[in-house]
Amino acid sequence: MKELIGTGVALITPFKNDFSVDVDGLKKVVQHNIDNGTDYLVVLGTTAESATLDEDEKQLVIDTIVQTNDGQLPLVLGIGGNNTAAVVKEMNTRDLAAFTAILSVSPAYNKPTQDGIYRHFSAIAKEAPLPIVLYNVPGRTASNMLPETVARLAKDHENIIGIKEAAGDLVQAMNLIAKTPDGFLVISGDDMIALPMTLAGGAGVISVIGEGFPKEFSTMIRLGLDKKVDEAFKLHYKMAPAIDYIFAEGNPAGIKAVFKKLGICSDTVRLPLVKASGTLQQKIASFIEEM
Repeated sequence: MKELIGTGVALITPFKNDFSVDVDGLKKVVQHNIDNGTDYLVVLGTTAESATLDEDEKQLVIDTIVQTNDGQLPLVLGIGGNNTAAVVKEMNTRDLAAFTAILSVSPAYNKPTQDGIYRHFSAIAKEAPLPIVLYNVPGRTASNMLPETVARLAKDHENIIGIKEAAGDLVQAMNLIAKTPDGFLVISGDDMIALPMTLAGGAGVISVIGEGFPKEFSTMIRLGLDKKVDEAFKLHYKMAPAIDYIFAEGNPAGIKAVFKKLGICSDTVRLPLVKASGTLQQKIASFIEEM
């Protein structure tokens, strides 16, 4: 699926000071990415604080992004969870007409075995109305989806087309690339190793830092896909301090501090998350001013 090669971004949900969804801020974030080279948008991922959004708010976020995007970039919708039946139900009751694929995270908290993870995604794939991109993020789910499990899913289900791999392990990413079928998309979910993964044969990134700095980050990934290594790494090392900053006190507090400095939206987050500290905000502000 060529639409998902390059730089996707995991969109935030901007909030007003009263913690309601900031529709105008969300429109600005979407437009910022459309105007600056992002290849596709990921809606209602973890970075969107989707765990704190009720159903009406989720629909408001979807509607706002779909309307603002107006068919310009491919859209991927996050639908995942640790209740397999609930994931299947949501996939089949939500209007997915505007979307290219579904991003579905491995079950959190339950800590299933590899066979349990396989059966979870197999059940989803059998019912899915759109292609599925798996999402492996052991730091959040407390279980690691191994390359052998991913390869088995990819072989058994043609509609499982890729994985967002966020284990932070370049060797595991290379094993994924080696073990999965030709055309299967191994997408980095770690901004700091997005370029090495791309150079190793990956399909690009679903990024957090990329939504704040879409021009620089999407250019870096394109250079990586074109195997222009020296130019790509020059951009990587330019962006590396900002990547460290935005994750230093949790996601999306850091990237929201970036958007605040850029004048796009506020840095308000919902509990249990808290805003970036004053010290971190100053580091982020200084980085932007020196770019």
